[in-house]
Amino acid sequence: MKQIFPLFSSLGADGVLLEYEDMFPYHGNLTILRSPYAYSMEDIEEIKSLAKLNNLELIPLVQVFGHLEFVLKHERYFHLREVRAFPNSLNPHHPGSVALVKDMVSQVMDCHPDARWFHMGADEVRGLGESQDSKNWLQSNKGDVGKMFLNHAVSLARFITERRSGVRVILWDDMLRKISPATIKESGLPDLASPTIWNYLKKMDTDGIGTLISRYHEAGFKGVWFASAFKGGTGIDQRWTPLDYQLQNHLSWIKVMNSMTKYPSITLHGILLTGWQRFEHHTVLCELLPVGIPSLAMCLQSLKHGAFDEKAKMEAHHILGCNIKVEKDICEGSGAFSGSQIYHMVFYIHTNLQKEVEALMKHYHIKGGFSRYHRKYNFANPRIIGFFQGLLKKLLDKWETYIENFRMEMEGIYFPDTVEEWMEENVNANMDLLRENARDAERILKLNGQPKSLKTL
Repeated sequence: MKQIFPLFSSLGADGVLLEYEDMFPYHGNLTILRSPYAYSMEDIEEIKSLAKLNNLELIPLVQVFGHLEFVLKHERYFHLREVRAFPNSLNPHHPGSVALVKDMVSQVMDCHPDARWFHMGADEVRGLGESQDSKNWLQSNKGDVGKMFLNHAVSLARFITERRSGVRVILWDDMLRKISPATIKESGLPDLASPTIWNYLKKMDTDGIGTLISRYHEAGFKGVWFASAFKGGTGIDQRWTPLDYQLQNHLSWIKVMNSMTKYPSITLHGILLTGWQRFEHHTVLCELLPVGIPSLAMCLQSLKHGAFDEKAKMEAHHILGCNIKVEKDICEGSGAFSGSQIYHMVFYIHTNLQKEVEALMKHYHIKGGFSRYHRKYNFANPRIIGFFQGLLKKLLDKWETYIENFRMEMEGIYFPDTVEEWMEENVNANMDLLRENARDAERILKLNGQPKSLKTL
């Protein structure tokens, strides 16, 4: 935070939306929710101080309906699931559900007494309407799932606003899109919260966004937020940020922002540049934050200047110490930004490791004389092994050294579980293949071309 908050500020950000999930130091009955690497209260105080020092407004986010996998994965809370088999969403009718999320919200709010905004999530409530409780409710309420959603959302939004006078509530808008403006207005939600219209697509339907703005205005909302993505919104296991994709997303949002004069009665509060780490709690990591920094710079500068023009490029270059080449998906140059070493090392791994390993495995003599079958039965001609063993050892030694240096860089920033996960997902399969082939070559070479082993490995 000491390094990235000043960077965020210099690039043009004026706030940070902070979704703690299991990193918040929940206490009391909620202690079970904490990650082994959760922040301490002292950590949060430091985060707040650093944000203030860098003129960044903190907006805490606590999910209150969907995306509660980090809570509902625990057996203690299985009975609060909307779909018993899945940990995604909360059953809004169980008396323990509202008490649970109110406790979560309260603990986070207590740590952020100066927050002007509070984001309660409420997006992608998977399976809503599928529990027996929900089916019973729907039978008595004309099958109106939208109204069911609104009842829970209004309950929590009202709780937040009553708990602290003056705080304003935000929620994601996707669950509102199919609900009629009249139903939303009747619920009272527009008096309590502002929707965040989110879209992370490269080719965004800007006219469709305009329709949503009109619908929310009709529903009685006085203001809206927008949300783009600078990373983490493309592939579920995306390793490298596609710059043109993210740029086009933001250019579309700029077009929408420039059209807001058509809606004089509704205020645009701001735009949230999301940088998701995962699609959800149980999925793999998307791009690491250092990998997404050039994209963040490009997107923020585009919002500031209205386009990623020469002035925006020069300002980004001055701050990052490298030149953003959209067409190449890279920031060229050594880079002086926090995390730049990891940025360049991930790029090298991304572009070379698998390619070099696959090229070696296509070697004529490995394909023809040292296949999985040969290795399984300890059966190979030493002469054939001699044709590739040196190349194999050289490639393995090169990558062992590189990966060890990369691991040390990662451990300087990330907790051990994150380092292990990223290595397992992006490195280990290729490295294990090299190691296994090297070990097998050394072992089978000593057999001097003997007949197949009766005992398989």
